[in-house]
Amino acid sequence: MEFKNETESLVHLYIDGAFSRRELVKRLTKVTGSTAAALAAMVALDVPAEAQTPSCAANVRVPEDASDMDIVPNVEFSGEAGSLFGYWTRPRPMPENPMGAVLVIHENRGLTDYIKDVTRRIARAGFVGLGIDLLSRQGGTAQFPDPVVAGQAYNRTRPAENVADLVSAIAWLKTQDYIAPNRIGVVGFCAGGGNVASLVVNTKDLAAAVAFYPGSLPTAQELTDNMATPILFNLGQTDTGVTNRVAGILPAMLTAGKRWGLHVYEGSRHAFHNDTGAAYDPAAACDAWNQTLAFFNKFLRPVG
Repeated sequence: MEFKNETESLVHLYIDGAFSRRELVKRLTKVTGSTAAALAAMVALDVPAEAQTPSCAANVRVPEDASDMDIVPNVEFSGEAGSLFGYWTRPRPMPENPMGAVLVIHENRGLTDYIKDVTRRIARAGFVGLGIDLLSRQGGTAQFPDPVVAGQAYNRTRPAENVADLVSAIAWLKTQDYIAPNRIGVVGFCAGGGNVASLVVNTKDLAAAVAFYPGSLPTAQELTDNMATPILFNLGQTDTGVTNRVAGILPAMLTAGKRWGLHVYEGSRHAFHNDTGAAYDPAAACDAWNQTLAFFNKFLRPVG
């Protein structure tokens, strides 16, 4: 997702949960020259209040020490340019037969605590989870503790390199004997949603894909020519730029007989699923997650 200026970029990071409202005002004051100008910019950009207290009937957050899963917080595997880093989860106890797996793709700040929690949610749902770190080529997300600097590092990544690293992650998952190689899915958020859309036109090794408010999309022609993976879009109704882009590609996908699903949440903003950010919408987030798991259950579970 491209921003017109540094002010928009900072507001987007705040909405994604990078820092508090007070920290946003502090950083915007440095950019605009005064607190008054910072507050005026926030009004002009319709900056929401602090995040609501997370509430979900399913108590969707998963603690780091959850006893019903195995967790490797710093897994490494090979990529075309060297080691790739990730956050790996697997349900416990293990089923007798190989299970499905889900690759989790982060937003534009790297492998954050929120994405790690999403990866644990994948394990709790009965799949292997792998949260990939697309800052691996730059040393990994841990090298960029400031969210602005992490965002700058992500902006240095190249789309083709991201696709190559994601394909390497899928290849690594397929080598694990506890994973069914024909039942691998992917989910991504914001920039990660855009990477999901790019991935489905560059590999046929996925059984299902879910894109939350994707920051970018391939062309309708690329999707109709190359996409072989069922894809689900979860969008916020007030996130008009993203929602309109997705709406623009759906007629061609429908005509081409592609398999896709769509949920648009009335009144929800961009990043409504991120429960560490100001745009978090508990009702929309919980429903979208349930729809996501239903999609994965349909395509990543054994048939029969």
